Amino acid sequence: MAAKPIDAGLTFLHSRPVNCVRGEKMLNPVRAVAVIGAGIVGVSAALYLRRAGLEVIVVDPLPAGSATSFGNAGMVRHDCNVPVAIPGMLRQVPGWLADPLGPLVLRPGYALTAVPWLLRWIRAGRMDRVNKAADALAILHRDNLDCYRDLIGGPMFDDLIRKVGGIQVWESETRGLSDRITAGINARQGVVTEPLSRQDLERLLPGISAIARRGLLYPDNAHTINPLRLVTAIADGVRRGGGVFAAERVLKIIPREAGGYMLMTNTANRKADSVVVAAGAWSNRLLEPLGFSLPLETERGYHLMLPSPSIELPMPVQMKDRGFALTPMEHGLRLAGTVEIAGLEAPPDERRSEILLTHARALFPELKGGEPTMWMGYRPSLPDSVPAIGRVPGHGSLFVAAGHGHTGMIGGGSTGRLVAELVTGSPAFIDPAPYAPDRF
Repeated sequence: MAAKPIDAGLTFLHSRPVNCVRGEKMLNPVRAVAVIGAGIVGVSAALYLRRAGLEVIVVDPLPAGSATSFGNAGMVRHDCNVPVAIPGMLRQVPGWLADPLGPLVLRPGYALTAVPWLLRWIRAGRMDRVNKAADALAILHRDNLDCYRDLIGGPMFDDLIRKVGGIQVWESETRGLSDRITAGINARQGVVTEPLSRQDLERLLPGISAIARRGLLYPDNAHTINPLRLVTAIADGVRRGGGVFAAERVLKIIPREAGGYMLMTNTANRKADSVVVAAGAWSNRLLEPLGFSLPLETERGYHLMLPSPSIELPMPVQMKDRGFALTPMEHGLRLAGTVEIAGLEAPPDERRSEILLTHARALFPELKGGEPTMWMGYRPSLPDSVPAIGRVPGHGSLFVAAGHGHTGMIGGGSTGRLVAELVTGSPAFIDPAPYAPDRF
């Protein structure tokens, strides 16, 4: 049986219309909102919108949290505010590309396609832009843990999130330019860190190899022991509140003459007064037919899940020189990271997952475990590492929340809150200007 349109099958006793304002023009009252995408950003927005009294439907062909949100490193720390493109980082790119085991791969067949985005990425690495982006990320991430506690409740928060800190390690004893820039941003933002000597690393991480020469402790860091369960917990809240999930793929967003939009999906036509595009790396495919696009690229990331690991880490460990992290989770040790620029269509390269185990055993030579599983996901990345959150230019009730790159799990909850405030016209808890979709 075909699914009913949003305005035909959803009736909530407590729903209330919300007036959206664009400039001096009052748009049609918003009663029903369709959120496209059931990742961490989409479900967080959906729950906040439902709590605001709106009818909410989340449209995604996959179950909540089973795409990009599924396989990330699980970091939800609030002090991860340094954009990817910084001067010291840019200097390392040629060496990384020449190293088959390096943290960055650009597939030759995709190089020409990626050039415009890469040039924007390089320009975003100027220090004035780096500082601006870092400040925007800090503001967005500042209340992320409070948002997650609000979204899933105290008991579930305590079950899923560990505030035990995080460690970064380097193979060199000398700080490079990117390290000094990061330290400067941390100091300016008041991020607490503690330098770790080789002896400190041996004490905190028994069995660590001699290649780790120095480290840095972030005592206030937090991580989730299961990203999928975190997203599912928020999605369950949407359902309990009366929100609806539709397992459909949106083919096109079509503006309606009477106001609002119609979503043409693979099985239905669904009407909504307002639409939130939270489709990650696929967002441009829905925005471009409407005359708008973001400078969005996919930084494909890989993970390898090692069940029953022979080592027990007290907190996540990032190996900075090799661009990956080891995160202790409830179902094993997750090795996640690296970047592959290859677009949305190329098949996965399983060697990228296998490399992670090679790196992990270089850091912990005694590491063993059960049969590992491999995964690849699509980080939706903008050149400045700052997500696009806000109204789509020229479309009064169409919003986008995409481009979180490496920080989707970190900023998902607070992004959902900001989106809901923008859709309903409520006072925003932070200034939305730094995240405006039209800033490019």
